[in-house]
Amino acid sequence: MTITEKILAAHSGKEEISAGELINARVDLILANDITAPIAIQEFKKIGAKDVFDKNKVAFVPDHFTPQKDIKAAEQCKILREFSKDYHLGLYFEVGRMGIEHALLPEQGLVVPGDLVIGADSHTCTYGALGAFATGVGSTDVAAAMATGECWFKVPESMKFIYYGKLNKWVGGKDLILHTIGDIGVDGALYRAMEFEGETIRNLPMYGRLTMCNMAIEAGGKSGIIIPDSITEEYVKGRAKRSYEFYTSDSDAKYVEIREYDCSKIPLTVSCPHLPSNTKPAAELFEIAIDQVVVGSCTNGRLEDLREAAQIIKGRKVNPNVRMIVIPATQQIYKDAMKEGLLDIFIDAEAVVSTPTCGPCLGGHMGILAKGERALATTNRNFVGRMGHPESEVYLSNPAVAAASAVLGRIGVPEELGL
Repeated sequence: MTITEKILAAHSGKEEISAGELINARVDLILANDITAPIAIQEFKKIGAKDVFDKNKVAFVPDHFTPQKDIKAAEQCKILREFSKDYHLGLYFEVGRMGIEHALLPEQGLVVPGDLVIGADSHTCTYGALGAFATGVGSTDVAAAMATGECWFKVPESMKFIYYGKLNKWVGGKDLILHTIGDIGVDGALYRAMEFEGETIRNLPMYGRLTMCNMAIEAGGKSGIIIPDSITEEYVKGRAKRSYEFYTSDSDAKYVEIREYDCSKIPLTVSCPHLPSNTKPAAELFEIAIDQVVVGSCTNGRLEDLREAAQIIKGRKVNPNVRMIVIPATQQIYKDAMKEGLLDIFIDAEAVVSTPTCGPCLGGHMGILAKGERALATTNRNFVGRMGHPESEVYLSNPAVAAASAVLGRIGVPEELGL
């Protein structure tokens, strides 16, 4: 069996399962946010559930429209707050304690290797970086799981992606996953588990792995997953709130497809409008002027991402024609960035630093685009109207390219700044 099949088998009480099988499995953690939880709460009450199955396995993280941007957003967040209080939920994260959900839960040790996690948010697949099976589901599935502690699944087929070779300078997890999506398309892994492996992955730090698994959904994937190893152990050992188990894939496991990539040939990569799969080498896009740069999100808002952007922009200024918004993904990342002087670097460069929020990524707030404006962002989606006006454009990149472009006033690469 693959790692995905083993985790699903263990959670459904079966010795063995195979792709295509329908199973009921117990969940280790359920997640919802200020957009998706209110619907789940409504359905939970509608089915007459008396209580949640486990008060410490339901996490509500208001992060999309928070700090609350208007009356509707405030009402949404109030629903989470009141439900959490009424049902004594142990994992409700109010503003000031919250962060972007997919950065917060791994950081807090609430997701561990071997887990089965569902979340009413498509980027729940992020946690596969820890060797967990994690996937996004609808709010009604969350409602049923909150009541029963279980969810149904069709066991996904697995695709294997093997990465080898030395990464070029400034190239990281974001470039690898953008390159991969560019290769297979936005439906190239439809309802499949994307298993990332190879020497490059084994040397990839945890933040790069989280970025790769985060964007599995942008290729249509049911999940992204990386077999846990010493880097995983190093990350989880000091923070895990529960015991965990490392699963691996058998050498004779079945994969519907296997693809290999020579990473020495992968350049700094940018996704052009209006699909994550519309990728081009960043260096070829030097004629694309931009109005806004966003460094943050559940994809690239971790401390290492901020360090990378700060390294590029230190001692420089954001181009006068550009506004740059930096969003640390959690309060802890914000504090660490402050202690390291990263926030000083951004503010001295005339960028603005925001409280943790998903804000601009989904066109929520804190960085909406006007008609005809163009943004380069370290986020994960660039569909029509994703970040504001339907006639705006979003390009996706890693933090180094984003920071270099903020200085240049157009899409560019760090080498242009002598870095």
